Amino acid sequence: MEPIYTPANTTAAYQLDWSLALFWRAAAVNDSTWLDPLSRAAENDGVRILKHEQRDERTSLFLLSTRPPVSPVHILRSVKGRLQYLVRDAMPRAFRRNYSLRSVGSAKRDVVENYISGQPGHHPMADERVQARLAAHQVQDPRVDLTAPRRSAHGQYWFNLHVVLVNEGRGMEIRDDVLALLGRAVERTAKKHGHALSCRAVLPDHIHVAMGCPEGQSPEEVALSYMNNCAHACGMKPVLRPSYYVGTFGEYDLGAV
Repeated sequence: MEPIYTPANTTAAYQLDWSLALFWRAAAVNDSTWLDPLSRAAENDGVRILKHEQRDERTSLFLLSTRPPVSPVHILRSVKGRLQYLVRDAMPRAFRRNYSLRSVGSAKRDVVENYISGQPGHHPMADERVQARLAAHQVQDPRVDLTAPRRSAHGQYWFNLHVVLVNEGRGMEIRDDVLALLGRAVERTAKKHGHALSCRAVLPDHIHVAMGCPEGQSPEEVALSYMNNCAHACGMKPVLRPSYYVGTFGEYDLGAV
């Protein structure tokens, strides 16, 4: 069955920021010889290097931003792979295999999770009965710990996303059965794709989801998976606007980084 929402017909608003630590095998090659060409090459991959800092002689720290089609795996290939190529003459095997990649954002994890779990208070309804009904569709799972790193074969990473989806035409939906249907669609999507679903809020005109994701998935893939599963749950109807917001977050905000 063909998906309703695709990269070609869907637009994105996004803020995707990352802190990446790479570990040199010996004293690092001075970044005056490689930072500019690396930045230009990575930009072509959808990865922007905002800042580089040599924390010590063997630790390079990068602040990065990316576009929605770029996954954490792609970030590593772009930055680490291209940098190894640029310094190959001075250091043929420049880096240790391990790395640390951390999603960061304008707000920290606790702020994002509290914002989502508090959605009914942000959007009060005139009818108190409807307001009470909506509260049942805001779910926060205390078993999910997004502070814990996920691990790959060669490193550790934190890949936390906040996704917002909006009803088509910003229509208001207050029927309990439909809200429950959308909530179940969100939970099935998380289970199917290996997302650690921290919290979700199904509101009359939009949906919030916060989760930890596997490193091989891009933010674009993640958002579209929720959009298409919600459409499928509603009889393959385009119930959502063909656009989404996706943002990274973690234990540190951009100010701290």
